[in-house]
Amino acid sequence: MMAIQMHAQLKSRLQPFTRLAGIAALAAGVVLSGCETAGLPKLSNPPEKPQTQSDVADAAKAGEPGTYAASGGIGPQVANRPTPPSLPSLDDLIGRIPQATTPSGSGEAMAEPPRLPFARGLRVAVLLPLSGANQGVGAAMLNAAQMALFDFAGNDFELLAQDTKGTPEGAAEAARLAIADGARLIIGPLLSTSVQAVSDNARAAGVPVMAFSSDRTVAGDGVYTMGFFPGDEVKRVVKYAASEGARRFALLAPRGAYGETVAQAMNAAVWEAGGFVVETEFYDPQLSDYSDPVKRIAHYDARRAALVDQRRRLEERGDEVSQLALKRLENLQTLGEVPYDALLLADGGKRLVSVAAMLPFFDVDPKKVKILGTGQWDEPGLGAEPALIGGWFAAPNPDAREAFADRYVTAYGNRPHRLATLAYDATALAIVLGGQDEGRSYTADVLGQPGGFAGRDGIFRFTPDGTVERGLAVMEVGRKSAQIIDPAPKAFP
Repeated sequence: MMAIQMHAQLKSRLQPFTRLAGIAALAAGVVLSGCETAGLPKLSNPPEKPQTQSDVADAAKAGEPGTYAASGGIGPQVANRPTPPSLPSLDDLIGRIPQATTPSGSGEAMAEPPRLPFARGLRVAVLLPLSGANQGVGAAMLNAAQMALFDFAGNDFELLAQDTKGTPEGAAEAARLAIADGARLIIGPLLSTSVQAVSDNARAAGVPVMAFSSDRTVAGDGVYTMGFFPGDEVKRVVKYAASEGARRFALLAPRGAYGETVAQAMNAAVWEAGGFVVETEFYDPQLSDYSDPVKRIAHYDARRAALVDQRRRLEERGDEVSQLALKRLENLQTLGEVPYDALLLADGGKRLVSVAAMLPFFDVDPKKVKILGTGQWDEPGLGAEPALIGGWFAAPNPDAREAFADRYVTAYGNRPHRLATLAYDATALAIVLGGQDEGRSYTADVLGQPGGFAGRDGIFRFTPDGTVERGLAVMEVGRKSAQIIDPAPKAFP
């Protein structure tokens, strides 16, 4: 068992911030009392300006029913709720995080800041792969959890860090140690197989699990998942595309569990939107050449044959009108349009770029067919592929996440992994809810309150089956970066 320990050298450094312990306690109280404008508990203080994205491979009860805001909001407003004080700005709290410094001597790498201090009290365990294949991800998520400690924890909260070693067996042993050490809540682990390995012991001990998996099947009966679900992303972007006029949809996805999940979500979302799925094509994700699946989804052979046949007929006629028609066909590759208005490419990274690059080659025009994506598109640099420019995908508003990433760089000297915000939000939620009556801190009605919470990836709440529901924005790929074209909701209806 590895606990986050107080370093003697931090004591003098943290003296100027003793007053911040009171501020952090105030922040917890504010989170539990709700958000004035959105009706949500806040895990962190949002910027005052308007807000603008599986596995690795893969605050109080909600208020009584109130009235909906007459304007400016989509979520329920709780009637007669006292107005809470404002949360302190995270800019005021950032000084509590040790800064990454360069060791003596030139040319040396940035040194990792010392571990963050805490005082013993309510115990929560975080289970992460701190060794093994995913240790880099685990280390980044632990760093983020420590940031949440400085932002929210007082002297009555203890975070116990356990290494799962990236295996189910390691996760099971880490959970056993955490439960034996008196953990009231387990945050993590990361992978679905590890979540399954810890679930039985955690349930038997009455310890809830707030995992990072994106596998819905591991949730339920005291196990909650915070991962990003592709089905929710698909539903959001399909609904928006339908509102913009798309009716006929097609899907091009890798073969496997992820592709099947996307296909099921797309079929349901398109049916709900009143449209039709007219084409579904799966491909082997191990391919090095994606010509064949793209050619099939483009109906290229049939459209090419139609063009050749039309040219032959016009040539046989030989009259002046036919010659003019032949002239117009000279620069065409195919004849006729594809039978869909929108095409969902359910992939990311290099595979996505490779697949997208083949679309114009087989005469699928992104100016005529709207290209859609999933949360795997939530990464920089997609605009380098022209076929993806103008494409739409659903993801959390990026502003709060970017502010978090900037603070992470200041503290640790490198950019955080994309999943680090999950660890920050989960730890912040554990601290805030832990400030309630100890016997009710992590009960199902508290964790599953309908109003949800606001974190670094936007608003989220746990559904009765233990899975997470998120408020997502619709983004459009630009040449340099993606821009919000339909903002994420600020409250749940």
